[in-house]
Amino acid sequence: MWRIWLQFDIRRVLVGLHVGLAVLAFTIHFLLLSTDRYNWLDQASGAPIASQSASVELLDAPAAG
Repeated sequence: MWRIWLQFDIRRVLVGLHVGLAVLAFTIHFLLLSTDRYNWLDQASGAPIASQSASVELLDAPAAG
């Protein structure tokens, strides 16, 4: 096994491995974000979108007094 590493530079192999894994991770995450079921940014509070907009309108109302 050690003779194989004489043919390759370990720094280049590790950099290539990390870059490849990062590209794979970003691809998987962006694919999941593009779906309705697994998009965790739109479903952060767990409430439906219609009720979220109603609660925002209540927060924007001027204070009585």
